[in-house]
Amino acid sequence: MKNDQKDEYFAFQEKLIRRVWINVATSIAIVAGLYLLIWKQRVGDWIVWFLENVFQINHEDAFLYYHVYFRENKEIFFTISVLVIVIILMVRIFRWVTGYFSEINQGIESLLTDDENKIILSPEMQPFERKLNSVKRTLEERKREASLAEQRKDELVMYLAHDIRTPLTSVIGYLNLLEEEPNMPVEPRKKRVHIALEKAYRLEKMINEFFEITKYKSQKIRLSKETIDLYYMLIQLSDELFPVLDARGNTVSLQLDENLTVNADPEKLARVFNNILKNAASYSDPNSEILISAEKTEQEVIIKFQNRGENISDEAIHSLFDKFYRADKSRSSDTGGTGLGLAIAKEIVILHGGQIRVSSKNHIVTFSVSLPLAN
Repeated sequence: MKNDQKDEYFAFQEKLIRRVWINVATSIAIVAGLYLLIWKQRVGDWIVWFLENVFQINHEDAFLYYHVYFRENKEIFFTISVLVIVIILMVRIFRWVTGYFSEINQGIESLLTDDENKIILSPEMQPFERKLNSVKRTLEERKREASLAEQRKDELVMYLAHDIRTPLTSVIGYLNLLEEEPNMPVEPRKKRVHIALEKAYRLEKMINEFFEITKYKSQKIRLSKETIDLYYMLIQLSDELFPVLDARGNTVSLQLDENLTVNADPEKLARVFNNILKNAASYSDPNSEILISAEKTEQEVIIKFQNRGENISDEAIHSLFDKFYRADKSRSSDTGGTGLGLAIAKEIVILHGGQIRVSSKNHIVTFSVSLPLAN
């Protein structure tokens, strides 16, 4: 690609130099022609003929006028002719070169005015046309990204305010009840204090997770990588989630090499798998199986989590890893998760240099985690 661009710039330079030399050669030819004409007195014959026929002067007088006023001053006329030709040459070259600058200037104005039309320059200006259109596309993409980032920031503030307000309202409500009834019996008081404390813990967890994902975004989290027995880790996580899975009749099936290892931070990778498994348990059909498989390629290890459930729309797939996003809008912050689990999982995977994806087809939801192999 770079060589092609160099060839194009070289071709443009060649054309520029060729045009200048053609104009110079043309000017030299004209000057030489004038000099030969004057030197051989052909111009003199034309001047004498002009004076005879236009002003009706006889031949001797016409020749005398030519000799006195023209021939004796032929160096002056020749110099003036050369200067006129040089000026015409410079004007032509100047207008020709500035024409290119004018085209580039129009292209820059198109960038500044957000013109949606493609920038089109002269054929020999293809390298500059391509570069300007590339800058135009980059600016448009950045504008869209900035607009999307602003929209997501507003949504983040809205979701954060909503999710924090819900448990905070409960805490305030139960504390008000306790304040209004100082002589409340022990059991109701104990129950209300317990609920208020649960809501406060949930609020604390939500704020901690929000600050945690902010740290991942700013790359302030450091990984402590080591070789992990992937099969053992997934068995352990499945056992830990057995009560959650068993409540809906779900089971976990592992289909991967028992000797498969990966180089990663064990605590943080366990959190990724735990969040994905919790999500699968929450959205799987009752009495269905969650399949975990893994494969190793030359560059990476790919771990897949598949569960049977409702298809996820394309819009939801694009937003699934956003902060505070819940695929099931009916779930409140009390009944559902904080909406940060998958967002944190994504940041952990990215920090490992990997990728996390989700697909949904024929009521099968598949989460794929790709982790690079250790060098």
